[in-house]
Amino acid sequence: MYTIALCDDEEAGLEQMEEYLSKYQEQKGSLEYKTQHFQSGEALLEYVEKGECMPDLLLLDIFMTGKTGIEVAQAIRRFGKKVPIIFQTMSMDYALNAYEVDAIQYLVKPLEEDKFFHAMDVAFGQLQKEKDNHILIKQPGGVRKLRPDEIIYCESQKNYQILYLEQEECKIRMTASELWGILEKSPQFGRCGRSFILNMNHIVCFRREMVLMDNNKKIYMPKNKTAEFKQVYLDYCFSEMDIG
Repeated sequence: MYTIALCDDEEAGLEQMEEYLSKYQEQKGSLEYKTQHFQSGEALLEYVEKGECMPDLLLLDIFMTGKTGIEVAQAIRRFGKKVPIIFQTMSMDYALNAYEVDAIQYLVKPLEEDKFFHAMDVAFGQLQKEKDNHILIKQPGGVRKLRPDEIIYCESQKNYQILYLEQEECKIRMTASELWGILEKSPQFGRCGRSFILNMNHIVCFRREMVLMDNNKKIYMPKNKTAEFKQVYLDYCFSEMDIG
């Protein structure tokens, strides 16, 4: 189920978005969602800053009392959130600003049903693509969703695995084989001996038994595994060149 945040300082605007979303759901049939209402940008940002569950999609009015929708979107992007944003407004004056914060659609009021539906198609298409490109890792108290490229490398410590991410480290209880069973579905990962799984997109250089990652960590491989991993890495690099 998706969570959609609706932010408009006018109740009528929130009601219209709810009406169109209901019609859109009827048209799509299997779409499941819930909405959260915010009547100011400050209220939405407070919700996000508290670390509550981030909505999957934001529908933001631009002209609101207090912070504008553009300012709210800028703040959310500074948090590092890549949630899809759709703006709605009475004017085209802020269209350029909207795309500077990677908004996927810019709708002019009064909202037209067909244009609203098209915006939803774009948004949910992007959400589905993102969903297909995530992995799920079990942690105490729940499940964490990660993008494969957030993981720089993984190190095995008996029945625990340390995931070195772009901004933090994450320790999970599972075997190296169990973790490899999850990551091997993403082509950028290569297993380096029994102790390491490396994201080959984060490799800076490869010298004999040493691999330098882009977080400045040096990984030393067993000599009997060096040639095997080097071939895996070269095959991956050449496959990426072919795609490009």
